[in-house]
Amino acid sequence: MTRPLAAQFLPHNQLQRLLDTLHHSGHKVYGPQLRDDAITYAPLATTDQLPLGIEDHHAPGSYRLQQNGTQHWFDWLSTPQGIKPLLFKPRETLWHATRDATGAIHFTDPASSAEKIAVIGLRACDLAALKLQDQHFLSVEHTPDPFYTERRRHLFIVAINCTRAAATCFCTSTGDGPKCDVNNSAADIAMTELDSGFIIMAGSAQGTHIIEQLALNDADEAQLNEATQREANAIQQQRSVPSQNMRDTLFAALDHPQWDDVASRCLSCGNCTAVCPSCFCYSEQAEPQLDGSSTEQTREWDSCFTQGHSYMHGITVRHDTKLRYRQWLTHKFAGWHDQYGRSGCTGCGRCISWCPAGIDIIDELTLLSTDKGVADDA
Repeated sequence: MTRPLAAQFLPHNQLQRLLDTLHHSGHKVYGPQLRDDAITYAPLATTDQLPLGIEDHHAPGSYRLQQNGTQHWFDWLSTPQGIKPLLFKPRETLWHATRDATGAIHFTDPASSAEKIAVIGLRACDLAALKLQDQHFLSVEHTPDPFYTERRRHLFIVAINCTRAAATCFCTSTGDGPKCDVNNSAADIAMTELDSGFIIMAGSAQGTHIIEQLALNDADEAQLNEATQREANAIQQQRSVPSQNMRDTLFAALDHPQWDDVASRCLSCGNCTAVCPSCFCYSEQAEPQLDGSSTEQTREWDSCFTQGHSYMHGITVRHDTKLRYRQWLTHKFAGWHDQYGRSGCTGCGRCISWCPAGIDIIDELTLLSTDKGVADDA
């Protein structure tokens, strides 16, 4: 059995060695980069591509980046979509069918696109969401999704502990952050950025193997204290969910007048589901060639805010925004407890920042938790 490594120190000027080690181990490395005025994950070769001295600021319906004058690479807090697009593809082919000269139909699977991937920069809320995606796509109670399974098997994660909180963060109240638990998360490596480098810890045997190749020194007491102080900055958050388990509260509030209020503001655009790191809905469609010689079955991300999501036998079950928003919120914060043993929210706050109408999910949950509307109806 491999002895767990103590917390070690990785100087800033040696981060490239970590990237090189991951490359040499056969991984394609993805890391945070500045694209179109947002931080997003893209193939990463050198530390020069990282967003140096950039931090993000969030508010309802607002996301912006600014320089902060530091030499830190990870002062930002979240990317618009996290890791989800790398494992659960926004659009992909499930199978092909071709008709030969005799009229017989032959089915073939698409060529595997799985490769060894290493992602650096994921936060504790992202790792918690990844666990939820794993519960859904890797479920042994149903047939595991082969596409997700193959990509997940080849994934290596370098997580970054948060050292500040955005105005939209509430992971402390959901119990999912802001620090990565290397003993109980999907992280192979977890790091905390200091002024001079990183505290680095292994979370798996693979992570231990990578760190050992770097031949680092153990972190000293001053470095550990600095990491603790920085991590403490992220605990104080402006928002919090009313309760970690709102199952009964929300199911008892299906007729609350707040649904009408939020529906008057919601655009049914589906942005909240697109940026949510745990949402997993998709639709499937056949795409035949005009000559009838072949077809392929594809799937792509869907949202409970679209009309087609609840279309059954000529009827759209959730025919208006009120019903669609209620479906999303009650499934995320109530129905998930029955399916997965917890809510589907990990407190990242993306749905608040990227809602063009500026709807604050915490405000809605708080209002739905009161009996004001029920009393008014009585």
